[in-house]
Amino acid sequence: MKHLLTVAAVASVVLAPLAAEAHGPTRKKVTETVEVAAPADKVWAAIGNFQDMGWHPVIGATTGQGGNAVDATRHLTLKGGGTIDEVLYKFEPEKMSYSYRIAEVDVKVLPVTNYSSTITVTPVDTTHSKVEWRGAFYRGFPNNDPPPELSDEAAVAAVSGVYRAGLDALKAKFEK
Repeated sequence: MKHLLTVAAVASVVLAPLAAEAHGPTRKKVTETVEVAAPADKVWAAIGNFQDMGWHPVIGATTGQGGNAVDATRHLTLKGGGTIDEVLYKFEPEKMSYSYRIAEVDVKVLPVTNYSSTITVTPVDTTHSKVEWRGAFYRGFPNNDPPPELSDEAAVAAVSGVYRAGLDALKAKFEK
């Protein structure tokens, strides 16, 4: 019995590094913010409708069903080609916040899987607000050794780019 325990202990020490390498991707998180020279209620009016992403510069068209109700859907057509289907899972107008997840996207369009996101507007003072856009996701390639275009780095860069482009456009819209 003692010999069996010793063998098990040695095996766990030897195999532990292999198990650590075999776990696959880890969930990544991105948070981007911007301060806008506009009252929070005006900024919320511009972005608070789940069915309208016309404020984002890469979105060519938005269609959807269900308004701002939980389980509402939207289909985003990107100006550069490609589409993204999303589902609303939390809508809190009193907190000027909503959360959604991607139901379907080609990883060539956005190199992520299992993506969820929240966008929130917070008053800074009576004339300024802060918009925070945060998300969590896995890279586009679920196994070990992803190709560069589906790596953790590519996923983080792509999501950060989407958020930054939208937030910068929102700032420019209110501060022109």
